Amino acid sequence: MHEVSLGGTIRDYLTGDDVERTTYEDLRQALARVLVEERGYPASAIRPRVGVHFPVADGGEEYCRTVDLAVHDAAGVPILLLLFCPGQVNTYRRESLAAARLFPGGPVPLVVVTDTRDAILVGVEENALLGDGMRAIPTWDWLAQLVREHPARPLSAERIAGERRILHTYSEFIKTCCDESLCML
Repeated sequence: MHEVSLGGTIRDYLTGDDVERTTYEDLRQALARVLVEERGYPASAIRPRVGVHFPVADGGEEYCRTVDLAVHDAAGVPILLLLFCPGQVNTYRRESLAAARLFPGGPVPLVVVTDTRDAILVGVEENALLGDGMRAIPTWDWLAQLVREHPARPLSAERIAGERRILHTYSEFIKTCCDESLCML
């Protein structure tokens, strides 16, 4: 299943804005609720539907991969990304790592990949599986400790280029097989 418009709008849990109703938007809204109501995150720390933009090739067109939810610390630094996947969570691990490594203001130290029934928590720099299952989504109080334990250092220009190729390849496969508008910003 791939994200497509269902027509109409729904109210965004985090922003209160009307957003396009898609096949995944209800799931994004549910994940935001879990973070705020069950895991103790301040709603103001979470930003929905953030694009990871980068050039496809030197001087080429810009590409965009949307991250479902980005969590920021009090200083506005991104510390955790949540990406919804419509399949087995581990199969989206590498794509999610590339998105976290290229995220604006990043690299982001932690990423959660979830299908809303299962989840994995990964330390981005070392590609370390830190937890699995929905309980792996850290509480707000636990998140600061995890960030300290799993920092993400800046990437070299060569590494950035490689991560761009990886993210473009994974994401373009999805876009090419179904939809011309993967970045639904």
